Amino acid sequence: MSEQRESDHTIAKRATAGSVILLSFIVAFEIVIMISPFALFFYSVFNPFLLALNQSSLTRWLTAFFLPHMIVPPNEILRTIRILGSVFFVAGMAVFVICAAQVYFGKLLKKGTATGGLYRFIRHPQYLGLAVAALGLAIMWPRMMTLVLLAIMVFLYYILARDEERRMSARFAESYQAYMKRTGMFTPEAIERLLPRKRGLDRTVSPLEGILILATLLVVVVGCGFLLRAYSVHSLPIAQVNGIDVITISQEDTGPAKDLLPSVLADSAVALRMSHIARDQDHRILAYFIPVDYVMQGMIANTGDEWKLFEQHKTIGMITEYILHPFSHLTEGHAQHMAGMKHGPEMYNSPVMKRRIIFIEVSTANGALDSAFDDFSINSQRTPLFFVDAHLHTNEILRVQDTPAGSGWGTVPTPMF
Repeated sequence: MSEQRESDHTIAKRATAGSVILLSFIVAFEIVIMISPFALFFYSVFNPFLLALNQSSLTRWLTAFFLPHMIVPPNEILRTIRILGSVFFVAGMAVFVICAAQVYFGKLLKKGTATGGLYRFIRHPQYLGLAVAALGLAIMWPRMMTLVLLAIMVFLYYILARDEERRMSARFAESYQAYMKRTGMFTPEAIERLLPRKRGLDRTVSPLEGILILATLLVVVVGCGFLLRAYSVHSLPIAQVNGIDVITISQEDTGPAKDLLPSVLADSAVALRMSHIARDQDHRILAYFIPVDYVMQGMIANTGDEWKLFEQHKTIGMITEYILHPFSHLTEGHAQHMAGMKHGPEMYNSPVMKRRIIFIEVSTANGALDSAFDDFSINSQRTPLFFVDAHLHTNEILRVQDTPAGSGWGTVPTPMF
């Protein structure tokens, strides 16, 4: 009877851990869903949850992003972190699939406990692979919520690994104990030898120990998220032109933005719209300076159906590009367009020679907006106003158009930077 209860307990643990990792991957794979035809069905369920979190300053941080997603990472540190996100995801999934195949083929062929392959070096390479893949996903789609789920997932798999080892020690006694002595739990033994040794694995983790371990993980993982967010925001390519805060997709566009924006603001249609906007310590104007064919612009404002990526039906190609070529969705081949362009009418009419400026009103009910960096605070409210298309070389205003409320995804909380 006790064996049956223990078996049921283990199954419950596995089910809980499996549910958390499934939820973690669903949340982290939101980027895939956002560009798929199923986006509207997904957000009919998920968006009310996100909006509920946004109602309170105590929970709004969960929907915030902690790394650059809308712009090219502005320095080598942030670029390296983004590249590592792709590397971690691909490597982690490869480890998980290889080890899963080894375990299940071993069971099929009745070879006993898996101790070969990666299992020669660590006892739980599958769990490690999943954790590394989940970290990669959290970097690629950096909502703070993914970090919370990552911490919970790591905690549950640690508890499950401890439980498995206790049962394996009881079942295989000396052979498994010898295996444990020559291998590490999640890192090679040579590394774990440098870490403080824990008490024996012949018992389960007490509730108090579990709470302390989980709390520590949450503090460390989420704390790193807040530190990265603060670092990201203060690294953004922001300029101020005539009282307008301007952010560019790439640092190379900061100069052109400073040159072009005064002419844009002097246009009568733009000046009329700007005259109706409050500008005080609780309100600021933020302008996104982007290529006219910037693929991510639907996340800033609803600038047209062509920028609602879920209507493009190119999900597989876009996500493959997103994982394997981390910055291509931001640069979108503008350098190649420029390289192949000739002088004359073709050059003049090229998208390369045009920029779109999306104007956003930023407001707050909790404290003043003292600097441009406050435009990206978690508690700021953002209202898209209108956009302007202008020519880089002639400063000609090509188009001025108001935007509806929300983004191309409606009221879904989207990245700010």
